[in-house]
Amino acid sequence: MNTMKKIINVYNSTSLIIRIVCGLVVGAVLGLIFPGITVVSILGDLFVGALKAVAPVLVFFLVVSSLSRGKEKLDSRFGTVIILYMVSTLLASVTAVAGSFLFPQTLKFTQSAEAEVVPHGIGEVLSNLLVNMVSNPIGSIVEGRYIGILFWATIFGLCLKHIAGDSTKHMLSDFSEAISKSVRWIINLAPFGIMGLVFTNVSTNGLSIFTDYGKLLLLLVGCMLFVALVVDPLIAFVVLRRNPYPLILRCLRESGITAFFTRSSAANIPVNMDLCERLGLDEDMYSVSIPLGATINMDGAAITIAIMTLAAANTMGVYVDIPTALLLCVLSTLGACGASGVAGGSLLLIPMACSLFGISQDVAMQVVGVGFIIGVVQDSLETALNSSGDVMFAATAEYSKWIKEGRDLPTFLGGNLKLDI
Repeated sequence: MNTMKKIINVYNSTSLIIRIVCGLVVGAVLGLIFPGITVVSILGDLFVGALKAVAPVLVFFLVVSSLSRGKEKLDSRFGTVIILYMVSTLLASVTAVAGSFLFPQTLKFTQSAEAEVVPHGIGEVLSNLLVNMVSNPIGSIVEGRYIGILFWATIFGLCLKHIAGDSTKHMLSDFSEAISKSVRWIINLAPFGIMGLVFTNVSTNGLSIFTDYGKLLLLLVGCMLFVALVVDPLIAFVVLRRNPYPLILRCLRESGITAFFTRSSAANIPVNMDLCERLGLDEDMYSVSIPLGATINMDGAAITIAIMTLAAANTMGVYVDIPTALLLCVLSTLGACGASGVAGGSLLLIPMACSLFGISQDVAMQVVGVGFIIGVVQDSLETALNSSGDVMFAATAEYSKWIKEGRDLPTFLGGNLKLDI
């Protein structure tokens, strides 16, 4: 018993990042040497399943609790976050279009992919968003539809603000704290989940994904890295007037790594919530902005939609002029906001963008099929970019107000405030 306690203490006292890296290495080695031990993959399924299960409940009660306690917290910071999300996604689309013009790609079509629901236009995307917003709140929680969760949590929270007594508000606060604590327990076991996820990817796909469709994948990865390391830092610098890279790299390290392997912005919401707390952000703010970001902050999705659509146009011999390319940037930005926060969610919006160039649905669905082939890498990196950006821009909006108010900033931004590392 004492030995087990010592092992647990050593595990808990070791940096989570180091533990995740160890899990990553062990999973990759097992996947290459012992691909038949499929029981390891269960750890990944359990980890992602637990995060997906608890995230909707966590978001709902955090938002209800925050709003019911009723201090006017959703001030200018909330508007700043939304602007940052949209500007970043638009610039990601522009980056993807520019990259496609500099390095034009064509596709080798596979069999058509199948999908239950494929939007046929931006109007349908926006219509789906509005319908999901007012869908049954219980159904939204069960199915993880965060637009509906945010809408009803906001309604209930504002109502409780005016009619609930202090005991009710304390109960909601305690309930949200209990869920948050359970989430921290799940995150503490992330190394085992990452090990299972890496094992599954390596044992199933090996390294062949880097040879087939290599140039297309290289363009996608290059544009996403450019946005993560150049475009987003530039936006943060304009707002903060300080070196943004310590914040950028921390978000990529602590949010991007788990998002890369879970391949789900929705599943990574609890991870982002925990990081926001350690960054010293206001819970009343990030409890709303983080789940909202998982819905509308979709840099990676915008890049995927634009590049895959232009690759399809090049394959079909369709000429794309500059004005049409700019229209594609806007369409990709708006469409990306309608991408679901699950693995491969952005791919089903490619047919909508292809319709801009008169590309048939059959051809567009073959493009989606190519997307699923390279999705092991593309979708993982896309989710890492999206999810880490949720935290980065939430922190940027928060810290920008701190600067205006003359409050001390964290040490990694040149201030004297020491935060939990």
